[in-house]
Amino acid sequence: MQEELNQFERNQVWDLVNRPTNHPIIGTKWIFRNKLDEHGLVIRNKARLVAKGYNQEEGIDYEETYAPVARLEAIRMLLAYASIMDFKLYQMDVKSAFLNGFIQEEVYVEQPPGFENSEFPNHVFKLKKALYGLKQAPRAWYERLSKFLLEKEFTRGKVDTTLFIKRKMNDILLVQIYVDDIIFGATNDYLCKEFSNDMQSEFEMSMIGELNFFIGLQIRQTKNGIFINQSKYCKEFLKRFGMENAKSMTAPISTTCYLDKDEVGKSIDVKKYRGMIGSLLYLSASRPDIMFSVCLCARYQSNPKESHLSAVKRIMRYLLGTTNLGLWYPKNMPFNLVGYSDSDFAGCKTDRKSTSGTCHFIGSALVSWHSKKQNSVALSTAEAEYIAAGSCCAQILWMKQQLSDFGLSLDHIPIKCDNTSAINLSKNPVLHSRTKHIEIRHHFLRDHVQKGDCVLEFVETKNQLADIFTKPLPKENFFSIRQELGILDSSHITF
Repeated sequence: MQEELNQFERNQVWDLVNRPTNHPIIGTKWIFRNKLDEHGLVIRNKARLVAKGYNQEEGIDYEETYAPVARLEAIRMLLAYASIMDFKLYQMDVKSAFLNGFIQEEVYVEQPPGFENSEFPNHVFKLKKALYGLKQAPRAWYERLSKFLLEKEFTRGKVDTTLFIKRKMNDILLVQIYVDDIIFGATNDYLCKEFSNDMQSEFEMSMIGELNFFIGLQIRQTKNGIFINQSKYCKEFLKRFGMENAKSMTAPISTTCYLDKDEVGKSIDVKKYRGMIGSLLYLSASRPDIMFSVCLCARYQSNPKESHLSAVKRIMRYLLGTTNLGLWYPKNMPFNLVGYSDSDFAGCKTDRKSTSGTCHFIGSALVSWHSKKQNSVALSTAEAEYIAAGSCCAQILWMKQQLSDFGLSLDHIPIKCDNTSAINLSKNPVLHSRTKHIEIRHHFLRDHVQKGDCVLEFVETKNQLADIFTKPLPKENFFSIRQELGILDSSHITF
């Protein structure tokens, strides 16, 4: 606690002043936490003084609060790029990062509990810099850090504003920010050392080393590639919901599973069900094999029944036997971007809407995937596939822009689709009975095909890797696609 307050003094966070009569005072409290590593071992005990930001009033204590955060796809793309270019990624943590951000508003907080000034017990602190818990704290920190990096000759990413790039001769340094965690890597070690020295001269840093544990992702960088998994989180999650001793299953969902609203079923604890779904969605950051089944169960969060809970428990029983599975990004991959797009026509039994499934590879590294029920009812298989290909194209355009920030220019990016009608629709502006009702917004796919940004290519259904995101599959197909996606057991990889 004393070390935390010493940090406040070093950063000149506040001034002790008389209590104002016409301005709200925000309370403070202490938060205590054990910081763990990827093995669950305590590496540091932390005490943090936070402001009770829930008492803040908009327009008085804060104005803008938005601060950009890196998307998980962006982090996986950086990992894939590092694997292909064969350079190490490092991680740094800014000590009390939010205390570095300057705030524009006039904000007063109470003295820390237990550390009141004996001479002026009724005085309060007027803040010069942000405090953890304040609504504007993340924004203030992001503005301070981005201003510092731009002064150091970095450029900001065009679409991902949490990515900062620095080029020197033929070398590139990439810095990805996730609130107060910073990942960085370069094709030349000298750039990493220079960046590390710059950061340490401006901010107090800790835990500077190779990237191995980041926002719950366990990352192993080896001479053969990069392995990403969440086995620690998975085990904790199963233990939290009392499933650690259950019988394991070989697949997350049965091919005979048809979930619906089940209006006559017995209701269950909504809070517990939503907690399970939220945890599973977070786990899908490195486990695309559970994506479809989790998204299917997530559709029934408003009024879950026992049938829905048993489907969720089946996913957990599947995880129990596969806790060590994760994504493998091998080195020496060819650098190309490819997307797979598929749909399950009228798959939802409740409203007959189709399910879109897409996945995207850089080389052989799976970096992005999604499974989503379409917004409108499709009247034909061609329409359902065309809409799925459109969402796949949208993601490819974002990834193409992100890769251009890395210095890579790609055109005619293939989207693998197993429906010839949808492919023909993307090439020809024909209007007939099957297509005249398709909304204009879905035809942007045709524009980008004509511009040469992407191209739809036919792939046989048996080689359609996005199939796993649209419907329950037989075990043989499921295992085959899972392996093709690069989801491997850590025991099968030579580190």
